[in-house]
Amino acid sequence: MTRKRFAEATEVPVTKTRAELEELLTRYQATATAIFTSADHAAVAFEMHGRRVVMKLQLPDARDRQFTHGRVNQHAGVALLTPEAAKAKHEKACRRKWRALLLAVKAKLVAVEDGIETFEEAFMAHVVMPDGRTVADHIKPRIATAYRENKMAPLLPYHGGGDAGA
Repeated sequence: MTRKRFAEATEVPVTKTRAELEELLTRYQATATAIFTSADHAAVAFEMHGRRVVMKLQLPDARDRQFTHGRVNQHAGVALLTPEAAKAKHEKACRRKWRALLLAVKAKLVAVEDGIETFEEAFMAHVVMPDGRTVADHIKPRIATAYRENKMAPLLPYHGGGDAGA
């Protein structure tokens, strides 16, 4: 059985989801908000708790085969879709991505509100540093290097012998 992806069947237009996102951030006392879009990327930026946060969203490429080709019926193979059908398929994927972004932001804000984690813990990867790059931009290469060079501490702190319990 194939698992359905989150918001796969959503009919909520991207413009409505963007408005919901801005309203959510305002409700949680963001002092500034901005939403940026291009053909293949989007980002939501906001200031809250004295921090500037940017969450980036990779949008699907309308030229990708998954949007230009599809099954016509159960007996036919894969065929080139009409421009209208391809556009509808791509818009559906974009709607789903935007709903997922809204869910991610909302989940983080609720976790902070309920004391599950602090604001910085919830949004750390997305906090903008003075050079304009996010914490994730700074740290991801270092994490990759640590794993590639096998310089990680053991998962269990007392792994490797010795008397851990004494």
